[in-house]
Amino acid sequence: MDVRSLFAAQKYAAQRTATEPQPAPDSAAARLSTAAQNFSATLRTAETISAAAMTGDADPHALVEALAQSELAVETVVALRNKVVEAYQEILRMPV
Repeated sequence: MDVRSLFAAQKYAAQRTATEPQPAPDSAAARLSTAAQNFSATLRTAETISAAAMTGDADPHALVEALAQSELAVETVVALRNKVVEAYQEILRMPV
């Protein structure tokens, strides 16, 4: 066996992984999953601070801030849902 062909085969095998497409770590599914986790965490934090405020353990400023953040998060999710429903209805209206 020729040594040069062996080296060529090894070099080809080593370079092959560099030319293969890499999966996109920042895919739409990953971003959506992260957004859902952040939304859930925001609501959980607001609930915790609200419960602490009812017992008198939380600062009123922290309560107002948590409620404002949760309100903004809910409004964002509702706006996103409305856009998805609107797009779905538009697809249904398309002629086939």
